Amino acid sequence: MICVLLTIVPITLLGYISYYHYTKSIEEQVGKYVPKILDQANDNIDKQMEELMQMPWLLYNSNEVLSILRKDNTLNFSELNNDVFTVNSYLSRTYFNGSNAPLLGVFVWSKSRLYYSTTLPYFGFEQEPDFQEKGSIILQHETDLHFEYNKPFFLIKKEIWDSVNFQHVGMMLIAVDFSLFNNVLFDIKQQNEAETWVMNPQGEVIYDTNARRIGSIVDLNYYPIKNGSFRSSHDGNRRLISVSQSGQTEWILVHSIPFEYLTNSTKLIRDVTALLVVIFVLITGLISIYAAWNVSRPIDKLSSLMRDVEKGYLQVDLRVDSRDEIGLLARSFNSMVSRIKDLIQQNYHIELRQKQAELYALQSQINPHFMYNTLETISMAVEDDEKETVVDMVTLLGKMLRFSLSNKDRIVTLHTEVEHIRNYLSIQKYRFEHRLNFDIQSDIDLNHYYSPKFILQPIIENCIMHGLETRKGLTIRIHITKVSGIQGGMEEILMSVQDDGIGMDQETLEKIRVLLESDPIAGRDSGFGLSNVHARMVMMFGPDYGLRVESKLKEGTTFYIRIPVIEDMQTVNKYERNEV
Repeated sequence: MICVLLTIVPITLLGYISYYHYTKSIEEQVGKYVPKILDQANDNIDKQMEELMQMPWLLYNSNEVLSILRKDNTLNFSELNNDVFTVNSYLSRTYFNGSNAPLLGVFVWSKSRLYYSTTLPYFGFEQEPDFQEKGSIILQHETDLHFEYNKPFFLIKKEIWDSVNFQHVGMMLIAVDFSLFNNVLFDIKQQNEAETWVMNPQGEVIYDTNARRIGSIVDLNYYPIKNGSFRSSHDGNRRLISVSQSGQTEWILVHSIPFEYLTNSTKLIRDVTALLVVIFVLITGLISIYAAWNVSRPIDKLSSLMRDVEKGYLQVDLRVDSRDEIGLLARSFNSMVSRIKDLIQQNYHIELRQKQAELYALQSQINPHFMYNTLETISMAVEDDEKETVVDMVTLLGKMLRFSLSNKDRIVTLHTEVEHIRNYLSIQKYRFEHRLNFDIQSDIDLNHYYSPKFILQPIIENCIMHGLETRKGLTIRIHITKVSGIQGGMEEILMSVQDDGIGMDQETLEKIRVLLESDPIAGRDSGFGLSNVHARMVMMFGPDYGLRVESKLKEGTTFYIRIPVIEDMQTVNKYERNEV
């Protein structure tokens, strides 16, 4: 490892320093060079714009045209056509014969009359535009004028005043093709990855190499300087931006290029450095692996097995035939693991037998309060000379005692379990009379399926004890059905016990859920019935089964018991012996 680090670190550091200084040098050179080109381009644009701004004055050279513009709108059709021909001819001769300016058209609006001369057919411009609030430059998106082939352009506006009587007689608009900028920025645009645009001092884009962005607004807060170069990392894209502002038009010429494009030539240094690092890592790595293999392999194996033992996996065996310290350590480790397995197995059987005995003792108990209340109800029936009631209650109580004390099986048929609950509820019905009602429904043949013994009575007791505390009446509904497993696969038995009692708030419901996960044997005065039922389900069938509670305040409580489908005695015997 030390050998590898001594090789990788110096080469990587040297490559990084070289790459950093080289890219820094390129950035500084481009940052100085591009603004100079932009300044020169701005000078050329200023000169051409100055020539274009002088072109409207050529209209004043023709007194004939000015006299036509002075006329009012009372002309007849013949005179109007003659004037249009005269003005249009003058515009064509003056602005398009021998002129090198990139003009698309010249338009003169006077008293709602349009005179024009163009190099391409145009569309729109049906009515005289209102450009009173505009400056001398009007962008394409600010007018409804369009030329054939969607030629991009901008307009130079000039108000026409009569030099004789100083009255406003019209407005001239010169449509300038954007080839003006294309010619000036030709060398700059040859960089495919670069973007170039021109915007006014308000951030409105006048020209862009991407024509779709013409007319958009740029946030000038991203431009800390108006002349020079700076870095930008907007939206995660690192770019070098150079700007130059014209002193005449105040237009800002911007050139933006990604750093990645600038540093293409430095990729060779980076790639060569990376290749050297990989080669040296492979060479030194192979040497290190070969030297350390025989020393570290037994220790690594022992470390891995110790982690497995730490996680509870004890089926491990470290085989080392050497007689050195590693071999002695391996034999001691194997002996330790074997002793741990023996102790765990011994303690498991002891604790399992203890739990079974305690749970069986709990399930065999009959609530003394229930016995006392039942006997008191029988006594009252005797006093009232209700012989049939006495006979029925004694018969039902006898059946319950026989089920609880005589039957030592841990698993019984669902029919037997439900019959026991029916007897219990019938006795409670005699006690509470019209205050208690119950209904037992089943979608399956209860004689064909088995269930752990004594799982419904603790839940029913809980419903009656809490449901009748503050209510004059209570209805308990028991429903048994067969459903698909939670995780798919084999079917399961679902038993639901629902009451219409006062229900539980969220805090009480959370306490009940914590109680279900607690030790059912832990000393406490009450509450062990529900946790006992849940613990027996989990110990017998696994954590996917057991008791679940749902309740809402003033809407009642529902208990769900989920157990696997048990249909034959062979499976029953396996669960009895804890072999499943």
